[in-house]
Amino acid sequence: MRILPSALVLLIAAAFSVPGPRGAAQTAVANVAECGPRGSSYMRTTLYFGLNRKTGSVSEGQWRNFLREHVTPRFPQGLTVWEANGQWRRADGVIVREPAKVLLLVHDESTEVKAAIGGIIEDYKKSFEQESVLWETARVCAAF
Repeated sequence: MRILPSALVLLIAAAFSVPGPRGAAQTAVANVAECGPRGSSYMRTTLYFGLNRKTGSVSEGQWRNFLREHVTPRFPQGLTVWEANGQWRRADGVIVREPAKVLLLVHDESTEVKAAIGGIIEDYKKSFEQESVLWETARVCAAF
C-alpha cells in the first residue's frame, strides 16, 4: 500500500469538494487528480433497449439496421453493445420480462451530445413501438 503525500491528498480532496465551474488551469489539475495522468474526464451513457414490441420482437437484423442508421452516424468514434435480459413495470402496472440490447457510449459533455442521445431514444421508441428506453449517465475517467 502506498501512502500519498499530504499535499496530493489535499489536492484530491479539493478536486472533489469544489462546487461550481472551474477555470482551465483548475480543470487540468482536477483531471490529473481525479483521473490520473493517463485518463481524462468523460461522460458514460448507457441505454437499455427492450426487444419486445406489440407486433412480436425486434429482430437481430432490425437492431443492426437501427444501430447502423441511427446510432453510428451520431457516435462514429465508437460504441459498445451487449445482450441482456431485463424486467420493468409498464404504465398499466404489469411486470414485463424481455431480452434487451445495452448500448454504452463514452463521450464529451455537450448539448449536441445530449440531443444526439435524445434523438436515438426517440427514434427507437417510434421505430419499435416502445413505451420507454432506460438511460443512465455518469461522469467517468477514461483513456483511449
